[in-house]
Amino acid sequence: MGLPPVAILAGGLATRMRPLTEKMPKALIEVAGEPFIAHQLRLLTREGVGEAVLCLGHLGEQVVDAVGDGRKFGIAVRYSHDGERLMGTGGALRRALPMLGKKFFVLYGDSYLDIPFAPVADAFTRSGKPALMTILRNNGQWDRSNVKKMPDGSIFYDKTVPDPAMDYIDYGLGLFKASVLAAGPADQPFDLAAVYHGLSKTGDLAGWEVFTRFYEIGKPEGLAETEAYLERSGNGP
Repeated sequence: MGLPPVAILAGGLATRMRPLTEKMPKALIEVAGEPFIAHQLRLLTREGVGEAVLCLGHLGEQVVDAVGDGRKFGIAVRYSHDGERLMGTGGALRRALPMLGKKFFVLYGDSYLDIPFAPVADAFTRSGKPALMTILRNNGQWDRSNVKKMPDGSIFYDKTVPDPAMDYIDYGLGLFKASVLAAGPADQPFDLAAVYHGLSKTGDLAGWEVFTRFYEIGKPEGLAETEAYLERSGNGP
């Protein structure tokens, strides 16, 4: 049986990357010779993912034109659009649920996560919990730490209130049962971080530690680091 589909959250305004993103969505920023979304989709194909749903907002039609049905990347791609009102990361996922099935990965649209996906899916199944967050021991290195491990094997996540006991960070890849996001109005914007936080408060958020740093293009310095990594790793076109 194959891996669950992946929802890629690629609908934000990407204000930190202006002026690049004033007329172009972040997913299409050129990195190591091609649009960033191409690198993400090829990574998913490499890991055995057969289907991706791109959650789009700002200038999303440009992404549709560039990616098409995903065939050239070896993966089936479908699209869920925010519409005139940006739905936030949680609202975008809720809108995409009819395309995602009973469980699915979630990947941020500016992240390149060069790890095996199958062990993450296995850990999610074994946990018996409705959601899983991949985490990286951070100790404040990449950004402010926002996760701590709990004695029962679950994790506690809060990106708004610092805690000295937090020495991990959200790595950027999650897994959800659709039921977690199904409740509530389909047209109500909300943040996925609030869902993670709520699940962690009740012990319903599993954690899976990874040991490979993440790369991201959400900031100019992150873009430079990601480009250098892709070029030296041979993961470019």
